[in-house]
Parts: sequence; C-alpha cells; structure tokens
Amino acid sequence: MEKFSEFKYERPDIRKLRKNFLSAVNDFRNASDFSEADGAFLRCNRIIEEAGTMYVTASIRNTANMKDEFYDKEIKFYNRTIPLLMPMLKKAISALLESRFRPEMEEKYGSQLFKRAEIQQKLISLKVILPTIKENNLTTAYSKTAAGCSVEFMGEKCNFYGLLKHMQSIDREERRKAFEEWARLYEGISGKLEEQYGKLVSLRVSTAKKLGFDNFIDYIYLSRERFDYDKNDAAAFREAVRKYITPVCERMYAEQAERIKVDKLRWYDESLVFPDGNASPIGSPSQLVEKARLMYADLSPETKEFFEFMTEHELYDLVTRENKHLGGYCTSLPSLKAPFIFSNFNGTSADVDVLTHEAGHAFEFYYASRRLPISLLAGSTSEINEIHSMTMEHFAYPYMDGFFGDKADKYRYAHFCDALKTIPYLVSVDEFQHRVFENPGSGPAEWRRFWKETEQKYMPWRSYDGNGFLENGGFWMQKQHIFLYPFYYIDYALAQLGAFSLFKKQTEGGAAWDSYLTLCSIGGKYSYFETLEKAGIPIPLKEENVEKTARFVEEYSKVLKEKAGL
Repeated sequence: MEKFSEFKYERPDIRKLRKNFLSAVNDFRNASDFSEADGAFLRCNRIIEEAGTMYVTASIRNTANMKDEFYDKEIKFYNRTIPLLMPMLKKAISALLESRFRPEMEEKYGSQLFKRAEIQQKLISLKVILPTIKENNLTTAYSKTAAGCSVEFMGEKCNFYGLLKHMQSIDREERRKAFEEWARLYEGISGKLEEQYGKLVSLRVSTAKKLGFDNFIDYIYLSRERFDYDKNDAAAFREAVRKYITPVCERMYAEQAERIKVDKLRWYDESLVFPDGNASPIGSPSQLVEKARLMYADLSPETKEFFEFMTEHELYDLVTRENKHLGGYCTSLPSLKAPFIFSNFNGTSADVDVLTHEAGHAFEFYYASRRLPISLLAGSTSEINEIHSMTMEHFAYPYMDGFFGDKADKYRYAHFCDALKTIPYLVSVDEFQHRVFENPGSGPAEWRRFWKETEQKYMPWRSYDGNGFLENGGFWMQKQHIFLYPFYYIDYALAQLGAFSLFKKQTEGGAAWDSYLTLCSIGGKYSYFETLEKAGIPIPLKEENVEKTARFVEEYSKVLKEKAGL
C-alpha cells in the first residue's frame, strides 16, 4: 500500500458496479452449497468495500480543503448517486435474509449482521431517495458555511478552533476578547445555520413519515441500531446524569474558579484549569507524532504494529489550515483495512487528545478488520465505538510525561476531570434534539429557548458574560453533530462511563488491557449489551452505575489533584 497522498483516486463506474454486484447477489441466491453462497457474499462485500474506499478518499480530500473544486464535485456526485443504489442494496439484503444458508451465515458472521439487515430492509425505500440526496447536499452546505469562517485575532488568522486556543490563555482579557470574536463569528452566520437546520429538520421528519414512522425519533433510534434501549431509557439516563454527575461537576468548577481567582466562572474561563496556564504539548506536530509512535510502541505489540502502519502510509492530516473542515474524525478505507485520522491541531492539549482518542478509533478498526471476515463487522454501534477511543485516552496517562514534561500531572488531572465535566453537555445536546423533534413545527426562537432551558438544567454554572446571542440560547449552533449526525451525541456520554469502568479496573490492578482487546476484537459482531458483557463493562444506562461512576471519578480526581500539587 502506498502513502495516502500518493493513493490514486478513481470515480467508481456505477453502471459496472451495479452489474457486478447484482451478478454476485444472483450467484448468492442460486448457490448450491454454503461455500458457494459465502463466496458470492464475500464478492458483494469486496465490490462495496472498493467503491467505499474511493468515496472515503474523496471525502477526506474534500474535508482537507473545502474549496478544492475537483473533490467538491466528487462529493456532489456521491451525494446524488449513493441514494440511487438503494434498490440494489435492498435486493442484496432480501437475498441475505431469505437465504437457506442463514444458520451457517449466522454462525460465521454473527446474528447481529441479520438484525442490522432486518433494520435496513425497513429503512431502504425508493420513497426516500430524493430526500436523502437533498439532506446530503444540505449537510455539505453546512460544512462549507462553518469551514469558511475566520477572523484576524492578535496578528493571526483564526477559525473557530484557533480562537479556542486563545480561550485557554492565562490573560483573562485575551480569553474574553477571543470569546467575543468566537461568538461574533457564530452570530454572523446564525441566520444561515438556522435556515439550513430548519430544512434538515423538515427533511428528516418527512423521511421518517415516508417510511411509516410516527416521528423522526423512532426512526433514528432504529437507524442507529438501538436495539437494547429506547428514548425512555435515554431520558432516565439523562436524569441520572443531572442527579449524580452535575453536582460533582459543579464542585469541580467551584474549585476551579477559586484556583484561577475569578469572582464568577464565565464560559471563556471554563477551559483554563490552572492560574499559570494549562499543560500544553511540547513540540511541533511532527514531534508529537513521533512521541505517539514511541508511546504506542511501548504500550503493547498490537499498538506498536498499528501505529507503525499509520506512520508508514501517512494516514493522518492533523494541522489546521484555512478552508479545512472543522473538528476531527477517524474514518477508514475498507478495502485497504486502513484507518485515517483527521484533525485540526491548535497548540493545546487537545492535540494530544487526538493522538489518543482518534487513534483509539483507528486502532480498533485496524485490529478488528484483521480478525473479522468482513470490514462491515469491524465497527460497532457508536455507544461501543466511542469506548475504544475514550479508553485509549485514559490508558495513555503513563506516557504523558513525554508530551507535557513537568506539567504531565496537571494534564492528567485536567483531562480526567474534563472527561466527567463534558457529560452534562453531552446529554444537553441529546435532550435539545429530542425537544426539537418532539416539536417539529418549532423554529429558531423555540430552538434557542429549548437550548437555554436544557443548558440551565444540566449545566447551571454556565455563564456567557452578558453576550446576548449566547445568553439567549445560540450556543447550540456550534455543535456540528446536531447538523451532521442527529442523535449521535449521547453515545459519547454512555461510552465515557464504559471507559471510566475500564480505567477503574486498571487502577485496581485488573486485566483492563485484556478487556479492551476483547472489546476491539469483536467489533460489531454482537449487540450493545452483549458486547459490554463480553468485555466485562457494566451497562451505563443503569442509575446505580451512573452513581458509582460519579463517586469513583470524584474520589480518583483527588488522587490526581494531589499528584499535580494542587
């Protein structure tokens, strides 16, 4: 395999793809024995994997430069073409579900594959091809709107991520001014974002109804393969967070305000954990990658092999640039069994978090795709996938001295507390989306009210220093998941509890790494609860487990606090 920069992209010939795929489906239907059927099934998967690899390549290069005209056209091609393949995929799903070799297929690939197929059979329909194309185009337009924002600040051109760096300055006036510019940027595009979101809400509701659902919430829970819990369980989990985790976070923030000597903690103060400044990574992006290579070489033979592969083939794009898509992600090139990490380094500890969090995703795909028969099984539901990434962040703690020098203990303390302090925000995003889709006729004014009320419920400490746009509920617009990945965000909260449980096992001398490898190796072969059970992870939706987690984190944070000399 060559380096990603040298990887040749070629738009798939859709006519040829459809012909070859349907031929393989026909062979699967007419197979005389399991061996023949399995061969045809694997051929179907290879065709999809090869086309998927081309799509992912175009997508990565598009997000690397949102103004690249060639890849912009390619993404538009996929946006309108992929939905047109629905009938073809539905024929394959029907063939799989009706196969007389289903027992043998389930034994080899797991019953979860068939549960997913049954869901897809319900969700794939000619009725939603046009709405899906429109939704794809709208999400692309949103990404361009957000990526195109920048401002001159303290002599440099900053996008949203660049301004967040300044909001960790020890100079409160610099933090405040960066915050004002950040808010001004979002307020400047708020009308456009609200218009785009309104269209997305309308399309999503329409799609759900076309498929026979009463509302989008029921549709999206099924689409996200939430077989083991429903919206009522999610609501109970959010309430448990409010009851047990929010109070711990309030105490942590109160200590932080006292530590950094501010009368009242404003939003632009929340990121500054220490009065002399947060721990910042030492070294250039290339030096940080080299430190990550040494870390993964020492952590385990499995991670050593993985990161050497990533480095050899340059499977990451980490540096912030103008017109680069916001945020970070991990994706995969399925036919090559190759993960890819995308991020926007900004000189803060978040850069190291990328090298642990996104690398946790990447490691899981690398590890699972080499142990499971098809890449389709290499990933699980997002509630599981995020455990892979968040646990790796905690397992990397012993190596942080290499990244932060004598401030490593400060990093460990801040990171551990932040992992808990993020959870109330995660469930706020989830409740906000429930309220929007419970009231599909609502508009921008109601959305701002929904956010303000939800924010006050789970994050009562939050203050925007009188900024009218944010004080009136505009903060919801800064979360891209609301636009691009509806109802995804609670998965991070559930996963963080799973990650805390594995880290707790490690602090108690248990076989945490073995549990983690088990979790990674089985990918998406089993359901959510089954996967947790096999990895020895308590179900986070249970109230008692939320309470235990809050208690563990508060107590262990005191251990880290003492080590940090606070």
